[in-house]
Amino acid sequence: MEREGGYLTMADLAGYRSRIEPAVRRAWRGHEVLTCGPWCQGPALLEALLLFEKGGFAGMAHNSPEYLHLMAECIKAAMADREYHFGDPAFVDVPLDRLLADGHLAGRLAEIDPNRALAGMPGPLLGRNAPAQYDPAERSMPMVEADTSYCAVVDRWGNAFSATPSDGSWNSPVVPGLGIIPSNRGSQSRPDPNHPCGVAPGKRPRLTPNPAMVVTETGGVMPFGTPGGDVQIQAMLQVMVNILHFGMEVQEAIEAPRIASYSFPSSFAPFDYFPGRLAVEDGISQATRDALAAKGHEVKDWPHRTWLAGTVEVVLSNPETGLLAAGADPRRPAYAIAS
Repeated sequence: MEREGGYLTMADLAGYRSRIEPAVRRAWRGHEVLTCGPWCQGPALLEALLLFEKGGFAGMAHNSPEYLHLMAECIKAAMADREYHFGDPAFVDVPLDRLLADGHLAGRLAEIDPNRALAGMPGPLLGRNAPAQYDPAERSMPMVEADTSYCAVVDRWGNAFSATPSDGSWNSPVVPGLGIIPSNRGSQSRPDPNHPCGVAPGKRPRLTPNPAMVVTETGGVMPFGTPGGDVQIQAMLQVMVNILHFGMEVQEAIEAPRIASYSFPSSFAPFDYFPGRLAVEDGISQATRDALAAKGHEVKDWPHRTWLAGTVEVVLSNPETGLLAAGADPRRPAYAIAS
């Protein structure tokens, strides 16, 4: 509070309300995909999915070099647009319809070379923001903390719930005399006020947690999500495609090896940037790793089923059989429970 040298007033606290905001939804291969809005990174999942589809992934072998290269480049493009445009929509005019429109997607795909990885992050196509200049990080990998959870539920009546609760506790101070731990999510606001998620009074930081849901073409529902910071939408994309395109069982789709790009600024201070960095789990063959490196990716080996690759949880209802399928990711403690 102000008397202790802070910036909050009693009026700030009394006047605060959590807004209920509409989901962002798009059709994808006959399904409807729903994410949260641009105050988090949810719409970047939609952009990456649409780019991946239009880029022709369906004709490629699962986790082949061509498949993973296209995926990584689509993720870079979607995350670049996240960087240039996403922020609290109460303060920022986020051009979601234009970002997810066919013309913009075609422009992004035209930048992707099937034989060569883009060294860094592509510039903006919509002209709203000039590319920010970022210095590559000196450490080997970004700092990531296991401070997020995910929960998906489908009940007997078909109601679905998807939530990604998240807030650090061990690295935020306890208020003396109160025992209250304030949220440290403000560290996801940028110090530059001209940035779309630049800090400002009353403005939310652009968060990484982004629960999602699919209404399948057969009328089922699939809530899904994961912890993992900037890896969240990347892990979710891979598991979703494994289930809805390759027809994998839910648990098989979750356990399949993954990749993740770090070729864009991290959402967390100090906003590390690793141009060209592509992390690869050890379930992907050495020959595929070598082929990705030959395309210009800086391949960084992940250990077996690392929690850094996300922990995707899924529930999928099948109205044709009346059955529910659920899967829990072994990369962290997680459980699928039926009752």
